[in-house]
Amino acid sequence: MRWKNEHSFVNPVPASYGLEGLYRVSSAGTLVDLYLQSGSRTLELKPYGISSVATDRTMTPIVSNDFDAEGGLDVKYNLPKGLTADFTYNTDFAQVEADDEQVNLTRFNLVFPEKREFFLEGQGLFEFGGPERLLWGRPSNAPSVFFSRKIGLDSGHEIPLNLGGRLTGRLGKYTIGALNIQTGSANDIGVKSTNFSVVRLRRDILRRSTVGIIGTHRSVNLAGTGTNEVFGADASLAFFQNLSLTGFWVRSRTPGREGRDYSYRGRLENLGDRYGIEYEHLVVGEDFNPEIGFVRRRDFRRNYMQLQFTPRPTTPLIRKLRNELSFDYITTLDGRLESRQLRYLLAPEFQNGDEWWLEYNRDFEFLSKPFEIATDVVLPIGPYASESIYSAYNLGPQRPVNGWVGFIRGSFFGGTRTQVKYFGRIELSPILSVEPRISIDWINLPQGHFISKLVSGSFNYTISPRSFFSALAQYNTSTDSFSTNIRFRWEYEPGSDLFVVYTEGRQTDDRGFPVLQNRGFVVKFTRLLRF
Repeated sequence: MRWKNEHSFVNPVPASYGLEGLYRVSSAGTLVDLYLQSGSRTLELKPYGISSVATDRTMTPIVSNDFDAEGGLDVKYNLPKGLTADFTYNTDFAQVEADDEQVNLTRFNLVFPEKREFFLEGQGLFEFGGPERLLWGRPSNAPSVFFSRKIGLDSGHEIPLNLGGRLTGRLGKYTIGALNIQTGSANDIGVKSTNFSVVRLRRDILRRSTVGIIGTHRSVNLAGTGTNEVFGADASLAFFQNLSLTGFWVRSRTPGREGRDYSYRGRLENLGDRYGIEYEHLVVGEDFNPEIGFVRRRDFRRNYMQLQFTPRPTTPLIRKLRNELSFDYITTLDGRLESRQLRYLLAPEFQNGDEWWLEYNRDFEFLSKPFEIATDVVLPIGPYASESIYSAYNLGPQRPVNGWVGFIRGSFFGGTRTQVKYFGRIELSPILSVEPRISIDWINLPQGHFISKLVSGSFNYTISPRSFFSALAQYNTSTDSFSTNIRFRWEYEPGSDLFVVYTEGRQTDDRGFPVLQNRGFVVKFTRLLRF
């Protein structure tokens, strides 16, 4: 209940689970004497029609006010015994919300979450290696064997999805996920027609444990020299109430990238309400290459340990007081130190639902090659030690104005860094809200000074339970871009929609009014038929 700032459960859930208690099915209640009609409608057809006008000045030759109209079909068939088959023809994602812009001040790749409906459905069935416990704003170093954004997208350009099929569900103790997608070619950006296949099988063992295998296949690898395959196995073992042991081993096969083409991890967690400990050992080889997955960094061995102490003081102000001490040590596979971090976090959670984070970080980074952190600002090879303080306050979700306000100050690659940021939600009324996001970094380095700004705002208006209007505007100085995404959706019948979408991207690196780079206007109509 948001207005009371509390969660209510039919069955008592241990406090150590926190918000994850919402997903602990083993602690859920059991409904009895509930009559459900048999599902007679096992087949769903969802055809769509779309018309669009597009301009793209980054293409060669330039595309200007190009009109297009096409259609496609999605099919869902409910098989016996809990399996579901999905088929898609000429798949389109024009109605999907634009990605949230990010600022990258590291030498590693950014990851953007999947937002396309076809790939979001059943996404958890393809997860591999166990769940990730991530701190806010910190990406995982563990590789993803299957990352669906590698299908149908290439360097921000959409690749046509000609045909696809998916089988998901459970058969007794087995969880099954199988996916096959055939994409078309995009000659203007040098992308060939490619087939993508993923098979995931997981079996329940003991009471709350699983073991599984995964395999992926890409018919044309990124280099165009042959295929790319990945195969691996994982296990997630749960003991007692809070103790868990997870691990995986996975290997890739790509022509010209033999040798250290593997990755493996073992992780031990014992996270109770008051005390907690976590240890992880992770290895990613320099030749490990899952081309339907995502790898943030290669050629490293990581050892990580975290200790946690979270008392619950008997005071009217503080609900619990989280203390975390962690040490992260990353070397190359040949033993050279690359990254090291000592971190301490003090985070009281107040009785009103607010949180305050106070964090101290002591870091070490070794650059093995020059790193261009910003335009004309290049960091030379060598070691860099730094210290920083991070403070953030979270206004609880029960407030009409909520979200995180954060501040960072400290040394950074031989210079200094100061950051202020805010992201949250302002509820103007039950049907109208604004979600601002502001992040500004002041970077002073011996090689140069720059300011990185990321400002965005999302406007959401719920017209009725079946229709809404949203607008997203984003300004990012690190990419010199200003983009807008405006969407209208009307669900005129359950499962059947009308979408109207306008997108625009402009370049801001020149003085004067931002220069148009791309623009699109789309009208999409879908119709759900059940049999």
